[in-house]
Amino acid sequence: MPRPILSVCPLLLCLAVLAPAWGAPPLVLLIHGGAGVIEPARMTPAKEAGYRAGLAAALDAGYSVLEQGGTSLDAVSAAVRTLEDDPQFNAGRGAVLNHAGDAELDAAIMDGSGSRAGAVAAVRHVKNPIELARLVMEKSAAVLLVGEGAEDFALEHGVVLVAPSYFRVPARQRELDEARQAENAPTARLAPPALQESMGTVGAVALDRFGNLAAATSTGGLTNKLPGRVGDSPLIGAGTYANNQSCAVSGTGLGEYFIRGVVAYDLCARHQYLRESLTQATHEVLEKLRAAGGWGGVIVLDRSGARVMDFNSVGMFRGARDSRGYREIALYRDAGH
Repeated sequence: MPRPILSVCPLLLCLAVLAPAWGAPPLVLLIHGGAGVIEPARMTPAKEAGYRAGLAAALDAGYSVLEQGGTSLDAVSAAVRTLEDDPQFNAGRGAVLNHAGDAELDAAIMDGSGSRAGAVAAVRHVKNPIELARLVMEKSAAVLLVGEGAEDFALEHGVVLVAPSYFRVPARQRELDEARQAENAPTARLAPPALQESMGTVGAVALDRFGNLAAATSTGGLTNKLPGRVGDSPLIGAGTYANNQSCAVSGTGLGEYFIRGVVAYDLCARHQYLRESLTQATHEVLEKLRAAGGWGGVIVLDRSGARVMDFNSVGMFRGARDSRGYREIALYRDAGH
């Protein structure tokens, strides 16, 4: 009589169950809260503590999703949504104001497993633009919706809308007033990047237990920008990109330069087609950005868990956490600061 299947060696059964886990990718989440934000000399202890706490909250919110078995899309959504709700950062609640005194918000999200993407631009009433960007990806045939059309779509899908006053936090109004005064000064000129304190876009990239990458970015743009101006964040390939065959990128900095250089896609293409390491590809792209007159930073991640967080500006608020026990929050070039 044949042996019943349950008599198979228990050890072999255990090996069969555990084998897939041995080859599982690490869980990784990277976030940023903007590049070129505040000069170290102007950073007070209270401000630094506040930014670090905000970054830590977003990092832990996103990573807990991965830790509980969630997808990379869920993780980047959670991390960016947390940053959008924090008025310290230039996205959502803390978005900067345009020349007319309004917040116009941009956001994008991309799924590396199928190159699906969704984005919104120039929305004025959406509490969490990253949520609307994801709905565009999942519930429409479009990739990018803007202005009133995007907000009509938000209403159709029950997205939380708020009054414009929600975004007019005192710090952003003060920054707008200062920018208008500088604009009208006899010697008016663009402030150097180090003085553009609220240019900090927010973003996240993640790798989940299924080996899938995702990227998300959200921003209020530039203080005193022209109404209707759209930066790189919602433009797939410029400020946001994810593809399992290459990498996931979220950028921050002077958006016009990221758009002209198609920075996020260029970086991933160098990694995929030229076989450059993430470090080399990132260096080359940031150097091209600098040579063109732009500045900024990127967070980059591939399917092996390799990651880079680099910038050519005074600093980039950033954080990283993975399943190997690594956790970092940093503001400037020295990770300890």
